[in-house]
Amino acid sequence: MDTDSSMAPPATPRSRALATEAVHAGRDDLAALGLHTPPIDLSTTYPSYDSRGEARRIDAFATNGARPDGPPVYARLDNPTTARFEDALARLEGAESAVSFASGMAALTAVLLVRASMGLRHVVAVRPLYGCSDHLLGTGLLGTEVTWTDPAGIAEAIRPDTGLVMVETPANPTLAEVDIRAIAHSCGSVPLLVDNTFATPVLQRPVEHGARIVLHSATKYLGGHGDVMGGVVACDEEFAARLRQVRFATGGVLHPMAGYLLLRGLATLPVRVRAASATAAELSRRLAAHPRVARVHYPELGGAMVSFEVHGDPHRVISAVRLITPAVSLGSVDTLIQHPASISHRIVEEGDRQASGVGDRLLRMSVGLEDVEDLWADLSRALDCDEPSPGEREPASRTVHVSGAVGVPGTNGVSEAASVSGADRGPGAVRAVGTGPAS
Repeated sequence: MDTDSSMAPPATPRSRALATEAVHAGRDDLAALGLHTPPIDLSTTYPSYDSRGEARRIDAFATNGARPDGPPVYARLDNPTTARFEDALARLEGAESAVSFASGMAALTAVLLVRASMGLRHVVAVRPLYGCSDHLLGTGLLGTEVTWTDPAGIAEAIRPDTGLVMVETPANPTLAEVDIRAIAHSCGSVPLLVDNTFATPVLQRPVEHGARIVLHSATKYLGGHGDVMGGVVACDEEFAARLRQVRFATGGVLHPMAGYLLLRGLATLPVRVRAASATAAELSRRLAAHPRVARVHYPELGGAMVSFEVHGDPHRVISAVRLITPAVSLGSVDTLIQHPASISHRIVEEGDRQASGVGDRLLRMSVGLEDVEDLWADLSRALDCDEPSPGEREPASRTVHVSGAVGVPGTNGVSEAASVSGADRGPGAVRAVGTGPAS
């Protein structure tokens, strides 16, 4: 029988570049459906005239947590639109599966609940983490117990009831980096969770380095436009099945409109991250030479996040910017700046905050897609407005340390640029580049 080849979906290559996957993952069946843009399924429920068959499908889900075969049953169980986003993100991360949630914190909560349900309530974690992640672990709200350690102490901190090791790299907000492969080795049989929100799969794919669970606040770079909230976990299918069961029981589902926007955001993720990273690298160089800046933090990995410590009052800088927006969150097309000690990490005890490098003079900037000269004009003017009082001044000596390179991440995640000043700040720490006294 003749077939209309124009209606057949294109063959999927065995291996495609990240930029290609970002555009096409989750959309491979559209041609066969006669569509070009992914549809949005907003139904909360679906008709079924086979109640016995539906009962069998629900029983199967309760047993194995796999996506139900056939048409959807109920939006809390599964949704075709959010499933497209999950499939696409799993492909970008090089994982078997992904499960989406209403927020990044809902995603982390589900991971902890899965491990706790297996009697594995102990977590080993490396600071700094996002402030609310730190709070969720440290307060034991979910019945978990946490041991905080540095990367070198992970193996020793693991106990028989340890269910998880958690790191964030580059870390929020200091941009400290850790060696994922080395930490995965230290974990042994305990799953390593890497919060990959700052790096995105454009700059690193933790699964390739031994991580078993990858967490994203999808609100940030995956969405990319500051108009959608969500979270997602990439992992193997066995763990994904358990996550789906927790999501169904707790109700932390991603809305279909959010799933649609996140899938759309993935298409431009590589372009946005690389463009913003180039600007961030240039701003980090200029900040390192500015007399009002004591220290600049920018990761070896590259990326669009820059943190810097100022001489004087950081709140004056926040109040003086005009093009840059003082706001929480990150990863949008516009540049945002915030004072972590006052906002994102306010919920962390002050002593723990300070010990992990989140000082009172640290500012965190999420660089967007604006022209670098416009951003620098705004930022340098705001810094010049912050004339420190005599009591606030740091020592006058300024020593530059050469350590590594700051530049535009290439397609393999390797920085391609000239060297910039820097100094290490302990195990797993990011380079602190710039203008402060020798340390």
